[in-house]
Amino acid sequence: ETMGGGMGASALRDGLSGVHVHMSNSLNTPIEALEHAYPLRIVRYEIRRGSGGSGRQRGGDGLRRDVLLLTDADVSLLSERRVTGPKGLAGGGDGQAGENILITPNGEEPLPAKTTFRARAGDIVSVRSPGGGGFGSE
Repeated sequence: ETMGGGMGASALRDGLSGVHVHMSNSLNTPIEALEHAYPLRIVRYEIRRGSGGSGRQRGGDGLRRDVLLLTDADVSLLSERRVTGPKGLAGGGDGQAGENILITPNGEEPLPAKTTFRARAGDIVSVRSPGGGGFGSE
């Protein structure tokens, strides 16, 4: 499953929020299709408001998707921009970096950008995509 993020702003307009940028033949999979095909529930799916970079033209905001596992599972994550966010241009602010977080009854644990691990039923895998960079000074 691919997940959209924030698109960087241009000199003419704000970046779009929650989109697949420069990905060919890749669309948002409906929650109902995921829940029908796999033993999981999507418990949160929303725009990460404020994650886009500031500027005359703002960067688009990323997404947050929290996946509740209904069975024990091997989970693999392959993501980018988890240390630094996308850079702004011409004085625009950087977008926020993304985050991957495992939420268990014992608390929250940050996960690396690229990892494979064993999770337990009831755990929540929270994937938060980066916002896009802004353009121009405010």
